[in-house]
Amino acid sequence: MIDIHSHILPGIDDGAKTEQDSLDMAKAAIEQGVTKIVASPHHKNRTYDNYKDDILTHVSVLNDLFQANGVPLEVIAGQEVRIYGEVMEDLERGEILPVNDSKYLLIEFPSDSVPHYTEQLLYDIQLAGIKPVIVHPERNRELLQNHRRMYELVRNGALTQVTAASVVGKFGKQIEEFTHQLIEANLAHFIASDAHNTTTRGFCMQEAFEFVKKQYGVETYYMFVENGHLLVENMNVNRVEPTQIQTKRRKLFGLF
Repeated sequence: MIDIHSHILPGIDDGAKTEQDSLDMAKAAIEQGVTKIVASPHHKNRTYDNYKDDILTHVSVLNDLFQANGVPLEVIAGQEVRIYGEVMEDLERGEILPVNDSKYLLIEFPSDSVPHYTEQLLYDIQLAGIKPVIVHPERNRELLQNHRRMYELVRNGALTQVTAASVVGKFGKQIEEFTHQLIEANLAHFIASDAHNTTTRGFCMQEAFEFVKKQYGVETYYMFVENGHLLVENMNVNRVEPTQIQTKRRKLFGLF
């Protein structure tokens, strides 16, 4: 299994603080069945800036550390880019790092909103041959309240990654229900840990994938597993046309 989103690099954002923390996270990931993990430190989120060349260096050092300690986990370079207006310019300058230098870029929204320029920027990113992967959309307050915008973003080509902990309810009932709706409506394409540590923000990957297999069937389970591999190998991921999001009582906003 491949985890496409984590904060396992030590000392550069709000994830692992020390090399020992990274080792502990690696061991926890392996116990969850993870064999490869994308290190995706925060970039341009108003607290942390982590540029492409620096991340590549940190990933190389961490892979050496794991090998020296007999830890069978491969670290792959990535970056969690908080959406901002100059993404395209910085991509051209070589400061932005798609996962494994592929065509897939992890994009994060602010917690409470989706910027007004999002649709245009995601369109421009796709014109440049890059596929935006919106990370943890289920935890964005605006998308929680406006399912129409979530649907439109995916319909217009964006991919999404939901958090394993959200699938199993560790961020609360509302986020859990929205996550399940995204899966049911083909609005989710990846499940990843977004792990920051082994205590408060752990992996939950095994639990989440087992839930998906039981609740949504083997085909959906394998779609999520395979998409992680396809992403890091820079191949086209499995994508089904998005469908309606329904509540138990009514169709939201009369959209569909």
